[in-house]
Amino acid sequence: MEMSREKRDILITSVLPYFLEKENFWFEQNLKKILEARKSNIFFQENILYLEKGKKISLSELLRKLDEMGYEKVWEVSEIGEFSQKGGILEVFPVNSNFAYQIEFFGNKIEKILETKKKLEDEKKAKELLQKRLKSQRIFSDLKNLKLNEYLVHLDHGIGIYKGQKKIENKIYYEIEYAQGDKLFVPLGLEKKLSRYIGFSEPKISRLGGLNWIKTKKKVKKEVEKLAKELLKIYAQREIVRRPPYLPEDEIERYLKETFPFEETPDQFEAIEQVKKDLESDKPMDRLLCGDVGFGKTEVALRAMVKVVKSGYQAALLSPTTILANQHYQNFKERLKNLPIKIALLSRLQTKKEQKKIVKEIKEGKIDIVIGTHRLLSKDLEDWVEKKLGLLVIDDEHKFGVLQKEKFKKLRAQLDILSLSATPIPRTLYMALSSLKDISLIQTPPLGRLPVKTFVCPFQEEIIKNAIEKEVERGGQVYYLHNRVETIEVAKKFLEGLKWKIKPKFAIAHGKMRERELVRVMEEFQQKKVDVLVATTIIEAGLDLPNVNTLIVADATKLGLSQAYQIRGRVGRSFVQSFAYFLYPQKLSALAKERLNALKEAEKVGSGYKIALKDLEMRGAGNILGKEQSGNINKVGLNLYCQLLSEAIEKLRK
Repeated sequence: MEMSREKRDILITSVLPYFLEKENFWFEQNLKKILEARKSNIFFQENILYLEKGKKISLSELLRKLDEMGYEKVWEVSEIGEFSQKGGILEVFPVNSNFAYQIEFFGNKIEKILETKKKLEDEKKAKELLQKRLKSQRIFSDLKNLKLNEYLVHLDHGIGIYKGQKKIENKIYYEIEYAQGDKLFVPLGLEKKLSRYIGFSEPKISRLGGLNWIKTKKKVKKEVEKLAKELLKIYAQREIVRRPPYLPEDEIERYLKETFPFEETPDQFEAIEQVKKDLESDKPMDRLLCGDVGFGKTEVALRAMVKVVKSGYQAALLSPTTILANQHYQNFKERLKNLPIKIALLSRLQTKKEQKKIVKEIKEGKIDIVIGTHRLLSKDLEDWVEKKLGLLVIDDEHKFGVLQKEKFKKLRAQLDILSLSATPIPRTLYMALSSLKDISLIQTPPLGRLPVKTFVCPFQEEIIKNAIEKEVERGGQVYYLHNRVETIEVAKKFLEGLKWKIKPKFAIAHGKMRERELVRVMEEFQQKKVDVLVATTIIEAGLDLPNVNTLIVADATKLGLSQAYQIRGRVGRSFVQSFAYFLYPQKLSALAKERLNALKEAEKVGSGYKIALKDLEMRGAGNILGKEQSGNINKVGLNLYCQLLSEAIEKLRK
């Protein structure tokens, strides 16, 4: 009879598509890399368990962790993604393994790890079955990391203030305070009627037992049902249109994958697969791709455009600014230099003669990919959109009006559209709309990306001088944010007048400069001819310069929280440690202090999602639902609003 083999250690990964897509031998080959990534990368910290014989960990802690990682508790383990516990023995079948394992405990210590005889017979089939099961589940707890005095919404009682957890007769309760000091206690484990309040403004606290909340909810429900009908109507219209599917993956796409200089992040991988699936079907794509700054949305777009081009169509990228269009053009040229794909830039930066020549070549099909600004919306390109354009990518989609975006759809009903946005979509809204709207979320930072070290301190010459010298001496560059065009020259002279050990080169960039001049400055900065760019918030718009790894904000009190968060995302785009200095005047208001502290707290990469920044989330909701819904959202909070929307959609679909 075959004996179980004793093991020294095992790796257990979460039940996620990223891990399920990889073959099991990949984990053995890359074990060192995975464990190294876990040190700095939050995704791997949360989704990897590495257990060794002799490791101190309580069995209850391990059971809880497996539950969080998506493993299903069963009586008898037979499939991957399952675990069982009998006394001090745990059995688990990792999704990244060919065998199930038995882990024996002695107190709070792992005494033995055994590879059992339960073997994976058909890896591909087993993982496909698990993928299907995953799609029908929901990975999200709305009440994680609740803070004292945060607003909570109870489905039956309305908006109150969270006062912490209270123990009453050996039971733990959420304590919620309502108007006039009334209190409600909700048992732990029965919190499904609770949700966080996220809104555009401070909410009105409800009166416990009053009728106002019931009336408010009824009114909002009516409005939500109207919106659900409109959404379903749009969805139904889109379902009718068909176009020939694009060609399946070939050596050109494989070449792009192999020459991508980074390991795809789990979310990025999933987004690429979703877009690929969209394009290989006969239904025109209309997908929204949301991802934090620097998380790889452009790569997803690039691969989609190449797929369309090699299928015999043309692709266009619509960019909100000339600087951004120019940067995309340079990056695409570099990325596609070894492929027979012709790229052109079309913006008002070019002379009328140059524009005319490019428009002619676009219409003749001599250009495969065109990158442009609002110039792409001009009348002289309408007939080309109608006949030849296959895919339109809209970068920073919230910078374009609804009518501008709809213009393309009206001209060509079967046009594929991929919209990119750095504004987070709240998870509850994503869940409510996912059955109607195609949304991909990229929330995982690239492997090896380090959090930006953030300092919040008073404005001092010495801090500025040391920060710039430190960055320039290591061969890097600096953004110095001075958000007033009128005095930006004075700020540059102030910096030049400091007593330098080295002599940095300074340049200015702001939105009132002539476009040609602005592009010239940015190109010089990109080519490292300038060390410090003294700029306004113009740098917020999607610039990707990996050599810029220090940001100094001269007066951080003038920035909103979401703006400060997004501007900080302009540094830390490579794998070297980056720094952000948010300086403030000597006197600071309590509100400004609170805002700056929140920014310091959000130091971890990608934490814009984690800490649920209200203004970011609301902007994201506003983009999708339209500003006219903001009043209704305020009345009940975004999470409950989304729940009502989800219910209304399901009800109408049946």
